[in-house]
Amino acid sequence: MSQLLIRNLEDETIELLKNQAKLHNRSLQGEVKQILEESVKMSMKDARIKARKIRASFGKKIFSDSANLIRKDRNR
Repeated sequence: MSQLLIRNLEDETIELLKNQAKLHNRSLQGEVKQILEESVKMSMKDARIKARKIRASFGKKIFSDSANLIRKDRNR
């Protein structure tokens, strides 16, 4: 099996991955491996289907425009 080295990841990204790994009862390496393997196996068609299901799960709820929230946050 091959190995992969990823340089210069943000500390916050590592912490988020560690937390996600803990939730799935995996090591950090196991979590990253799972994420990578799943992402390359999903076809564009499957990704669209998954996105539709996620959108459908929100029902008819309407969300505010996040651009306004981002602008407001940047101006703080």
